Amino acid sequence: MSWVSLTVDVPEQHSELTQSLMYDFGAAGLELRDGAHQTMPNVRAPAKGEAIVIAYFEQQRDAAAAGQEVKHRFAGARALVEPVVERDWSVEWRSQIKSVTVGRLWVGPPWEKDHAPKDKVCIFVEPKMAFGTGDHPTTSLCLKAVDDFLAEHPKADVLDVGTGTGVLSFAAKKLGARRVVGVDNDEMSVVLARECAEENHLAGVELSTATLDDIDGTFDLVLANILANTLIELAPKLAPRVKQRLVLAGVLVPQADEVTKAFVAQGLVHRANATNGEWIRLEFDAAPPSKKPKAKRSVKAKKPKSPVRERATRKLTGRKSRR
Repeated sequence: MSWVSLTVDVPEQHSELTQSLMYDFGAAGLELRDGAHQTMPNVRAPAKGEAIVIAYFEQQRDAAAAGQEVKHRFAGARALVEPVVERDWSVEWRSQIKSVTVGRLWVGPPWEKDHAPKDKVCIFVEPKMAFGTGDHPTTSLCLKAVDDFLAEHPKADVLDVGTGTGVLSFAAKKLGARRVVGVDNDEMSVVLARECAEENHLAGVELSTATLDDIDGTFDLVLANILANTLIELAPKLAPRVKQRLVLAGVLVPQADEVTKAFVAQGLVHRANATNGEWIRLEFDAAPPSKKPKAKRSVKAKKPKSPVRERATRKLTGRKSRR
């Protein structure tokens, strides 16, 4: 079915009456833009004191008649009839998903496989209901930290807390990490992460809904791309898992000090920050092992000689030899 749209610019006080007229002429639906509602990006906003009413009609003659009536009733009203361009929205949304290159890594959707760079470590993520397609600033910040750390420690053990799609875990594994554990408290995220692992032909990544209490051992690199308030709550449980480096994201710049204090209070050493727009990445190192002071050698006090023994000694040493 072909549709036509009627776009009408009218004084804002006539907006409601215009909408009523559109329905009287057979409009199947309306879109309203006025000063009371924020206009979406890349969409024409109404002029000051005006409203834009967009009506959709099955018949062009109905749309044209409605436009003429509005211009007749309201001085200064402007009307434009246009055909509606049909779009396949099942495909259209894909244009909003963009691939990202970070260091040695390239992350993009599966439909870009044929165009993925051959000189990069590629990870394909299907945008679904879990967080982490790679193009969000917090994910990009973490990917850079993963790339840098694994370049220096290619056999590191990695823990990814709040794994989402698993993109950080997969990046670590593909860059040479030994043991990789990804956990999330959302069961659907774990299901999708496992599907994503299969898509990338990755085995050996431990994905589950396990809590930090359930995980054994410490990890050379711990990643947590979670909101600031949750990070602060998890600080007492995250810090003990850090063998060498902790990377936090999901933090807005104004929240950085509060999050930093929470982890320094757990004995970690604040190392560095990096920003991307309004987001900040925080890095911490595990506290160096404390050097135990050397035990002092105990010196036994000499027992004082008894007066009797001392006199006897003097007599013996003072006696002349008869030889």
